[in-house]
Amino acid sequence: MNKQTAMRRRFRAPLTGGALLMLAAAGAAAAEVGEVVAAGERWLVAQVESQRRIDSLGDERRSLAEEYRTVLREIEGLNAYNRQLQRQIQLQDDEIGVLDASIAQATMVDRQILPLMLRMADALEQFVALDLPFLPEERAQRLRFVREAIDRVDVSVAEKFRQVLEAYQVELEFGRTIEAYTGSTEIDGRKLEVDFLRVGRIGLYYQTLDGTRSGRWDAKARRWAALPAADRNPLRDAIRVARKLTAPDLLTLPLPTAAR
Repeated sequence: MNKQTAMRRRFRAPLTGGALLMLAAAGAAAAEVGEVVAAGERWLVAQVESQRRIDSLGDERRSLAEEYRTVLREIEGLNAYNRQLQRQIQLQDDEIGVLDASIAQATMVDRQILPLMLRMADALEQFVALDLPFLPEERAQRLRFVREAIDRVDVSVAEKFRQVLEAYQVELEFGRTIEAYTGSTEIDGRKLEVDFLRVGRIGLYYQTLDGTRSGRWDAKARRWAALPAADRNPLRDAIRVARKLTAPDLLTLPLPTAAR
């Protein structure tokens, strides 16, 4: 064994122990660094999770705030709608009050106007009975129609009153017109087809279809009075004028007088 080999052997043990110490120190330091890194990673993960929770809470807060504002707007809209409904209900209550008053008044009017219409119908019937006996069936049918209208429950009071006034209006027009029509009447116990002539309400005449007989209604005697042959042609001409078969002309007809 030479000198260099002996020196390497002598210093091998101390050199190996120092290396081990350094390696141990380095391992401990590495372990500490690893723990620090691991701790840092855990802290970062915790921070990330914390930030996520914060973000989630922020989103939830914003969602709740938006929902709250939406609910407030809905409440405001509902309040406005309720106020509008209250006004409408009040107006309807006022209208109902007016209608109730109108119904009460209408009921009172019905109680007063129905007897009036009945009296008017009775008066019109008496007037027709005392009037010249022209168009008896037509006038009797009109009176029946008026009375049936008064009795019907499905006809309004206004319509009933209109029917009564219309009947009066028709009778009023008879006094201002001239009319000729064909009908039948009983003369001297015989029923004859004749032409009638009505001149307002001052004269009612008849002439047989062959023109051989003529007559005038005598209101006082309530019967037909025969006319002389001289009145036949004027009566025939007057009938033609009433039917608009000839131009209007001066009529020469016998009229009742106070002395007759």
